[in-house]
This record gives sequence, structure tokens and C-alpha cells, in this order.
Amino acid sequence: MFSEFDWLKLTAESPAMMTLIAFSIVTFGVAIERTIYFWRRRGNPDDTAREVAQRLRKGEVKEALWTCGHATHPVGPVLEVVVGSPVSERDEIDEQLHVALSRQKLLLERNLNILGTMAGGAPLVGLLGTVWGIMRAFHDMALVGSAAPSVVAAGIAEALVTTAIGLVVAVPALMSYNYFVRRSNVMLVMAENHARTIRAWMNSEGGQEPPSRKAASRDVARVAAPEPVGVR
Repeated sequence: MFSEFDWLKLTAESPAMMTLIAFSIVTFGVAIERTIYFWRRRGNPDDTAREVAQRLRKGEVKEALWTCGHATHPVGPVLEVVVGSPVSERDEIDEQLHVALSRQKLLLERNLNILGTMAGGAPLVGLLGTVWGIMRAFHDMALVGSAAPSVVAAGIAEALVTTAIGLVVAVPALMSYNYFVRRSNVMLVMAENHARTIRAWMNSEGGQEPPSRKAASRDVARVAAPEPVGVR
């Protein structure tokens, strides 16, 4: 049945079908892009947090910051905010921690709204194609003055095919969207948990740190500070 179906003619004559093909291309492209991005940022947050904690216990603040900066998982940039904060300000970095998590959230959820739009829009476009096909079938029937199957077949076929294509596009888009949102939330929760754990430990040790640790923290804060505009 499908081998004798004129797909090219249907695509050329149906705006809904052309729209669904565009939706499928966009969905596939975004899903591939997000898959590659999450693969590159998978990392191992437990190992990163463990290494940072070990370096901090030895007073190696700069080395701990280097570990944070070279971590691919979102835990790296979030821990960098905690580790790089001066000793006197460790009780006041909630806002900075929130900003760091929000920044990572934006990076992880980039383009996911497109997948959500495709998941919600494709069935509606398919439904529009169904209505369009039924209208076409009635139009052809009115022109010929007959309700023979050969007269209404093209319109009915268009109605059914666009509905099916709409669902075929929407289901993978919805599954991809839910998967990436779930994975993003897990990565952010792990990053926040590790950051708050190390922050609590640093706060508990802050009042009893040796001078070398305090000096190193001040040096790191001074190096990490942005250069004033106009200064060379």
C-alpha cells in the first residue's frame, strides 16, 4: 500500500506535511546537539569533589581551583565559586552559588524549549493536516459530484498520514525533552550538594585555618578578581 503512495505529491500539496518535515529535522538536530553536549559534560562529580577536598586539606587552594576549572561536569564551576571565595566571605556566598547554579542550568537547558515546542506543536499540526485533508476530500467530492472512494482517497490519505507523522515527531521529541530535563536536574543537584558540603567543611575550618591557608585564599581571590576597565 505504501509503496504505491505518492509521498512527493502529498508533501508538495500539504502545508501541514511540509511543516511536520521541518519539525522532524529540527527535533533530530536539537536532540543530537544536546546528546553531544551532555556527553562532553558527563564527568565524574564525586571524583572531582573528592580531589578538591583533598587539595584543600593540604592547603593547596590554587591547585583545588585548577581542578575545578578543568572539570567538565557542572560541579567544577560551582565548586570554583565556593573554593575561590575569601575566608571572610564564606558565610555570604549564597547569592554567588545561586548565580553559578543558574548559569549552569541555562547551559544545560539550552534549546530544550525547542524540543518541548516540537512535542506540543507536532500533534496540533498533524490535527490541522487532518482537518485540511478532510476539507480537501469534501472539496473533491463536490467538484466531481460523487463520493466514490477514488475521489476522496487523496484527502482521506492526507488526513491520516499527517496525523501519524505528527505523532511520530512528537513522541521522540517529548521523550528527549523529559530525558534531558531529568539529566540536567540530576547534574545540578549533585553539583549543589557537593558545593554545599565543601562549603560547610570550609566554614567549620575557617576560624582555625593556618596563616598559609588564609594567605593562599587571599591570593586566589586577588588573582580571580576582574581587571578594572582601562587598566593594562
